[in-house]
Amino acid sequence: MDTITPMNIIVDNITEMISLFSDVAMGAGLAPLLVLIGGLLVAFSMGVFGLLTLGAVGDLFTAN
Repeated sequence: MDTITPMNIIVDNITEMISLFSDVAMGAGLAPLLVLIGGLLVAFSMGVFGLLTLGAVGDLFTAN
């Protein structure tokens, strides 16, 4: 029985995901716009919650 390392599975899934998303992004109609808006929404929410997390961690180490 062959064992597959988890890193190989992750890399395979990422390469498959990139090809699937690029097929959708190059599609016709509103698909490229929807992919762009979705990416912007994800990037914005990650930025906001990242800043909130950094603020909470900074608040732990500051004196009142």
